[in-house]
Amino acid sequence: MVLPYRGRKRTGGGIELTEETLDRQRLGTVLGYVLKVGKLAYRGDRFFTGPWCEVGDWVLFGRYAGSRFQIEGGEIKILNDDEIIARVPDPEAILHKF
Repeated sequence: MVLPYRGRKRTGGGIELTEETLDRQRLGTVLGYVLKVGKLAYRGDRFFTGPWCEVGDWVLFGRYAGSRFQIEGGEIKILNDDEIIARVPDPEAILHKF
């Protein structure tokens, strides 16, 4: 279970981003914070090196991967273990350009 990254509401130069820009950024996000990893995740022959991520990691995933669910205050994504592409040490390291 992943909480998609929302990004900053203000640029580094101090410009306030519009809601439209923030919405487009949220729809196109491929980065999220791992909230929970299921007990059956990363089992089997494909994951012989162990889990690719754990709770508290920032991860990169495919744009259309998983299922989105609306919750109060936003949304969460449910991803399969093999839909995680990489761990990201700093979410600000991934730049969104619009």
